[in-house]
Amino acid sequence: MLRHFIAVLLLSLCFPLAVSAASLVAKVDVSSQTMTVIRYGEVIHRWPVSTARKGKYTPRGTYSPKSLSRYHKSSLYNNAPMPYSIFFRGNYAVHGTNQTSKLGRPASAGCVRLHTANAAKLFSLVKKHGFKNTRIVVQN
Repeated sequence: MLRHFIAVLLLSLCFPLAVSAASLVAKVDVSSQTMTVIRYGEVIHRWPVSTARKGKYTPRGTYSPKSLSRYHKSSLYNNAPMPYSIFFRGNYAVHGTNQTSKLGRPASAGCVRLHTANAAKLFSLVKKHGFKNTRIVVQN
């Protein structure tokens, strides 16, 4: 009985209910520089990303989107284009990039960069599923 309780407790810590209850999950694995998009428990996309380069930081955790901005330009980095931005924590967002040659390795100031075509797909999915049913999970 105690083993069962401990197993359930460990599983709940590793897979929070908020993530499993979401119909859309975008999991970012910082160590492999990939994003896996899961809809209703099924993997539908796996894409290379760029997260924070040396000296910068991409926040880890589980988030719901806070806002969407189709044609966003950075207020922090010289109006750099951030197409299809999905803001999840303050100024941090998942967004498209024109620096596609850097995808698959750390290169950003902290955001999660995707190929713009993939960012557009994710943006559309978030709009369809809604903020309450979407989770962005950033982990090592």
